Amino acid sequence: MKRILTIIFPLVASTLLSANSQLLKSPDGRLEITIRTGQEGFAYSLSDEGRILISESPISVTLSDGTKWDGKGRLSGVTRRSSDQTLASDIYRRALIRDKYNEMTLKYRGYSLVVRAYDNGVAWRFVSGLRSDYIVKEELASFVFPEDWAAYFSYVKQHTETLESQFYNSFENRYDHVKISQYRPDRLSFLPAMVEGPDGIKLCITESDLTVYPGMYLYNGNGSTTLKSVHAPYPKVTHQGDHINCQIVVDEREDYIARMTPSSRFPWRIICVSREDKEMADNDLPWLLGAPANPETDFSWVKPGKVAWDWWNDWNLYGVDFKAGVNDETYKYYIDFAAANGIEYILLDEGWAVSGKADLFEVIPDIHIDELCRYGEQKGVGVILWAGYWAFARDMERVCKVYSEMGVKGFKVDFMDRDDQQMEQFYYDAAATAAKYHLMIDFHGAHKPVGLHRTFPNVVGYEGVFGLENMKWVPDPNQEQVVYDVLLPYLRQLAGPMDYTQGAMRNASWGNYRPVHSEGMSQGTRCRQLAEYVVFESPFNMLCDSPSNYIAEPECTEFIARIPTVWDETIVLDGVVGKYIVTARRRGNDWYVGGMTDWSARDMEIDLSFLGEGNYAAELFKDGINAHKAGRDYKKLSPDVSSRKLAVHLAPGGGFALRLTPVK
Repeated sequence: MKRILTIIFPLVASTLLSANSQLLKSPDGRLEITIRTGQEGFAYSLSDEGRILISESPISVTLSDGTKWDGKGRLSGVTRRSSDQTLASDIYRRALIRDKYNEMTLKYRGYSLVVRAYDNGVAWRFVSGLRSDYIVKEELASFVFPEDWAAYFSYVKQHTETLESQFYNSFENRYDHVKISQYRPDRLSFLPAMVEGPDGIKLCITESDLTVYPGMYLYNGNGSTTLKSVHAPYPKVTHQGDHINCQIVVDEREDYIARMTPSSRFPWRIICVSREDKEMADNDLPWLLGAPANPETDFSWVKPGKVAWDWWNDWNLYGVDFKAGVNDETYKYYIDFAAANGIEYILLDEGWAVSGKADLFEVIPDIHIDELCRYGEQKGVGVILWAGYWAFARDMERVCKVYSEMGVKGFKVDFMDRDDQQMEQFYYDAAATAAKYHLMIDFHGAHKPVGLHRTFPNVVGYEGVFGLENMKWVPDPNQEQVVYDVLLPYLRQLAGPMDYTQGAMRNASWGNYRPVHSEGMSQGTRCRQLAEYVVFESPFNMLCDSPSNYIAEPECTEFIARIPTVWDETIVLDGVVGKYIVTARRRGNDWYVGGMTDWSARDMEIDLSFLGEGNYAAELFKDGINAHKAGRDYKKLSPDVSSRKLAVHLAPGGGFALRLTPVK
C-alpha cells in the first residue's frame, strides 16, 4: 500500500472559554465544538457559523468498579495540535485523501478525551491511561438537538420482541423519515443515521476504528429530541444454531459491554456535517478515522475486481447441455463467462459445503474446489468461496491455510448478525488471518464498515445494506427500493463500501415489480442498474444476474465488465437526499459518470467541466423513450461533449451511465 505523502503538524494556540469549557474550531473556522467539563460532567455542543446544531450533550464511560470518565475530576492538562497531511490509498474512492483537522486532548487521571474538528465534521474518542485490564460497564454518547428536526433512521427489523433481542440482526433495512420525537420507542436503529438541520445542513452520525469493541446503536424512548447510544452487552451464554447451524446465538448477556486491555482502543464517535447534500455523499471521515494498515505489511497482493455471482440468479442458466446447479459443470461455465468478459472472479455461494454441518471441509460430491481453482487459473479467473460465520470461525487458521494453498482467492463470510465485542473480535481476527494467507474477505450478514477496511485492505466488501437480494422475496407495493437507492450514497455509503449486488437484466418500471426467487428483477430501469456501478462503491462488485442473461445483453455486459471497482478520483456533481444523485469517478485517464433518480422523471444538464482540456470520446447509456413502461428499454449513444455540457433525460426510476475516454 502507498504511504503518507506529506505531514504537517503546526501547533495551535489553546482557546480557553472558561475554567469549565474548552472550544475547538474546524480549520476553516465554521464548525465549533465546545466541551464542558467540571462538576456537571462532560458535555459537548456543536455549532456552524453560530447556528446551534447540537445542544449540550453528555458523554461518559463507566467502568465495572464504578469509576467514571466523565470530566468531573481535575483537568490535568489540555494539548492542542493541527494536522494537514495527504494520505494515499490503493483501494478507495480516491487515490489521495486530505486529512486536515484541529485536535484537542483533555487529560485526566487514568484517561483522556481526544476531540477533532474537520471542515466537514467532528469526532471524539476516549483514551485509557490504565496499565491493567479493565471492564467497561457502559459508554454514553448522546445527541441533544435544539429542535425537533426530521431524521432518517434504519430500524432493526428482526427479533424485535425486546430491545435486547434486537442485538441479533442482519443490519439490513430501509429508512424511516420522521421527526426525532417520532422515533419508534420499541426499536433500536443502526448507523449511520442522518438528521436534517437548519438551512439545508445535514448531520450524519456514525463511528470508526471499531477495532474490538461493541458497535453503537441509537435510541429515543421518550419522545424527546435526544438520541442516545446503546451497545450490546458482552455474551455470557451462547449456542450454535439458526441458519444451517452456522451461527452463534446469544442466550444470556453480561451486565457490561467490553473487556479491555491497556492496548484496547475506544472507537471514534463521528458527526459528519454537510451544507449541500452532495458534500455528505463525498465525506471521507470514516475512512480517515480508521486505523492505518501496518506499514510493514505488504498488501500489494490484494486485487479488487468484479465477481460473477451465482446465488441471486439461482444458478439459472439456459441454452446449455447440462443441468445447472451447484456442480462443477455450472461453475466452469461461470468461469468461461468471466474469462470471456474480463471479469476477475467467480463466487461459489452457499451450497458447496454440506448444509447444516458448519464444516468447510465437508464438500458435496458434485463440487471439487481444487479442480475449479486449477480451471480458473488457466482462464485467469479467481475463485471465491462462501462461508457461514461459525464454519469459518471455528477452524479459521486451517480453513485459510488449506484453501489458500488450493488456490482460493478469498471468502465471503456470512451470517455474523451481531456487533457485540465478541463478534468484533471475530471481524478483526478474520481479517488478520485471511491477510496472513493472502486471502480477501467480503463480510455479509454484517454491520456497516467501521474502518477495518483501512486497517486490513484485504477486507474488500461489507453488506449491511438492504440490497438487491431483497428484491427476490420482498413484496413492495409502494416500490420503495428506488427511493432507498438514492438515499444510500448519503447515508449507508458514508461509512464505506457496500455489497449491494447490482446488475439485474430484468428491470421493472413503476408497478411492474414482483418478487421472483429464481428469476429476480430490479426496480427501475436498465440504465439505473448500470449507473449503480458508478454511484455505489464496492471494490468487490458483483454481477448478480445469470451469465445467460448477460450473454443476451452484450452492450450492457461489456460496459459493466470494463468498469473499475477502485478509483483515483471521485466528484459528486449534484444530488438531493432521497431524490437523485450524480457522481463522476476517474480511473487512470478514463472518467465514468453515473446518475440515478427516484420515481420522478428528470431532465438533467450534466456539467463536465471537470474534464479540463482535451478531447474525449463519450459512450452514453440512457433511458429509452419507453423506459417508463419497459424498464429494460435503453439507448446507447456517442454524444459530442466538447461543450462540456450534456443533457440527459431520466425516466421515472431511471438513470444514466457515461464513459469518457481521452482521444488525441
